[in-house]
Amino acid sequence: DWDPAPGLRTRWASAVDPAGPLPEYPRPQLVREEWANLNGLWDLSILPADNPEPAVYAEQILVPFPVESALSGVARPVTPQERVWYRRSFTLPATSTAPDVGGQDVGGPPGGRPGSQVGTFRWLLHFGAVDWETEVFVNGTSLGTHRGGFDPFSFDITDHLSEGGEQELVVAVWDPTDEGEQPRGKQVLEPHGIWYTAVTGIWQTVWLEPVPELHIRSLETTPRPEAGGVEVRVGVSGSPDPVPVRIAVSAGGIEVAAGGGLSGESISISIPEARLWSPDDPFLYDFQVEIDGGDAVESYFGMRSIEIAPDDEGRQRLVLNGDPLFQYGTLDQGWWPDGLYTAPTDEALAFDVEMTKAMGFNLIRKHVKVEPARWYYHCDRVGILVWQDMPS
Repeated sequence: DWDPAPGLRTRWASAVDPAGPLPEYPRPQLVREEWANLNGLWDLSILPADNPEPAVYAEQILVPFPVESALSGVARPVTPQERVWYRRSFTLPATSTAPDVGGQDVGGPPGGRPGSQVGTFRWLLHFGAVDWETEVFVNGTSLGTHRGGFDPFSFDITDHLSEGGEQELVVAVWDPTDEGEQPRGKQVLEPHGIWYTAVTGIWQTVWLEPVPELHIRSLETTPRPEAGGVEVRVGVSGSPDPVPVRIAVSAGGIEVAAGGGLSGESISISIPEARLWSPDDPFLYDFQVEIDGGDAVESYFGMRSIEIAPDDEGRQRLVLNGDPLFQYGTLDQGWWPDGLYTAPTDEALAFDVEMTKAMGFNLIRKHVKVEPARWYYHCDRVGILVWQDMPS
């Protein structure tokens, strides 16, 4: 049972599915096939900040929309003297199944129950962003605290999972808004003038991911158009020593280059007749990374370089792929009437980018906010450059 709270609504509000809002894979540059979305209706209670976890949760909220937003179904302010408590349960099947995106049942990895002696998988719990101070509990055990309203964070929850049945996830959030010194962008407790409605709590996708004990943790991708190739540095978890890495680059589904090396080192791959990315031709290469032990991820990159260099008359210019490019665009605050920091749907998230391009701009300056990773993907695929402000 969910309805948006009263207030302004965009055309996409009616497309929000409370059974699975924002179901898209949230991390386009490091993709695994098996994952599970935990967005949806969670239990909610807002209490004095010094109170312990409530025994009874008073209401529900639609995650990942902030408490103050209409799409959360709550739409009321949270003070620095209060703490927001979230709770939901999910189940982990003992056998390998595909994730049930947005549902209560979450797909498990091959090889047995997480936490058992069968199989070697770990379960990672990811948060796209939560504003501001977040403590996470699984089955009553605190996993730790994260501070920061704009950056993703994760916990390995494997050792805290029950052998079967329901698992309990509790998230406690405190946010001082403009009474604190943390980066908050345009948020204030009393919106006025150029200052906007505060954002408290979970505002990006929450999701689960099964990974092997030895798995790919990070990808650092640096295109080198001047050299006709790309450099990839692969970070791994689960091994103190470097492990062999294999990389295959494709264009339109056809492999065009491949290479290999060791994790932690920069691996150079030459791409014959490389096609450069630009706002006029936003071509993206796909690539797959595999490591010994069976883990594999997919990613993408645009073959481009951005630097400052003198033009023919010696004046410093912004240069894309070696040529001066006059960049012109919008100052994008990234606020939604109905979702505040959170777009109602992925289509809505892409709409601003696509319309900016359709109006003839080649740039968006993202103003004192960091967007979900999918927003930057839409900029890459549509052909929009980004100037990224730091949240103030």
